Amino acid sequence: MSNEIEIGRGKRGRRAFSFDDVAVVPSRRTRDPEEVSVSWQIDAYHFALPVLGAPMDSVVSPETAVALGRLGGVGVLDLEGLWTRYEDPAPLLAEIAGLDGAVVTARMQELYGAPIQPELITQRLKEIRAAGVTVAGALSPQRTQEFSKVVVDAGVDLFLIRGTTVSAEHVSGRAEPLNLKRFIYELDVPVVVGGAATYSAALHLMRTGAAGVLVGFGGGAAHTTRVSLGIHAPMATAVADVAAARRDYLDESGGRYVHVIADGGVGRSGDLVKAIACGADAVMLGAVLARAAEAPGRGWHWGPEAHHPLLPRGERVSVGTAGSLEEILFGPGRRADGTLNLIGALKRAMATTGYSDVKEFQRVEVVVSPYQPH
Repeated sequence: MSNEIEIGRGKRGRRAFSFDDVAVVPSRRTRDPEEVSVSWQIDAYHFALPVLGAPMDSVVSPETAVALGRLGGVGVLDLEGLWTRYEDPAPLLAEIAGLDGAVVTARMQELYGAPIQPELITQRLKEIRAAGVTVAGALSPQRTQEFSKVVVDAGVDLFLIRGTTVSAEHVSGRAEPLNLKRFIYELDVPVVVGGAATYSAALHLMRTGAAGVLVGFGGGAAHTTRVSLGIHAPMATAVADVAAARRDYLDESGGRYVHVIADGGVGRSGDLVKAIACGADAVMLGAVLARAAEAPGRGWHWGPEAHHPLLPRGERVSVGTAGSLEEILFGPGRRADGTLNLIGALKRAMATTGYSDVKEFQRVEVVVSPYQPH
């Protein structure tokens, strides 16, 4: 059944849905929330929580990566951020938080114009490893060839190649593009790549040997990609499409399972629930974790798109402080707006609908029920 809509005589468009447009339906069975498992595993790494901290300077520092790891998730450090450009970025993070909105983009472009120092990449990753948690770092596709050896030599466990849009077939007349398939084959660590928002793009990324695919463009709350580039991925449809690619690639490859990670648009606990219901194995959280008291953004949130030297596609946005990192993940909740006790909400939703683990919950019934905020 086609759900294409005629935009005009010369163009048709497929109807796509955001998380706000869908809802999970209870089934005939319920469970005790304490008997529900939300753990997941990618390659040899097992996590108690299906949560990754987004590689954004306002979200993940070496300290918050360790804290999130100890709570059961994994914090992904942006290896092109201030932590790998400056020996002590704390004063600069404080400066960004205090800047007037009229000058913040220009000042961030200056600060992020400093060169990346390979020795700081090594130092930051070793700081995280010393705490005994899983070490994860991210580079953009443009920087991957330049710094990947430094990253792997430093002892990274999970390597992420994260951009607004990452394809298996990047075409460039100016430089030799990154050959993802060869790069991943030669690397000794699992690689997660994205963003991707369509079935075909995700399937091509899976065929490169990636262990996981990031769905969406990341940085949902701090992104202006829709208004600056006209590009947008309604996340419920994007996750469901990429989950279909995972299913078909599982058959095509003879049983190789590629993990689907929703990256962007997961701003509240209900979005986390619906991301997994649409087929995600885990979610990457940005603004949600930027609201933590320990977050380096100090109540502000921004991504790498916000300080692009030529075409900024993001903003520094105020997200405030909701509670500690532990309260955001496990409660207790002191408000009913979906910002605290995300894992408790996920467990309760799974229990209410009768599912015992994340993979089972991906099969839950979902309806289109657009939400109209009052």
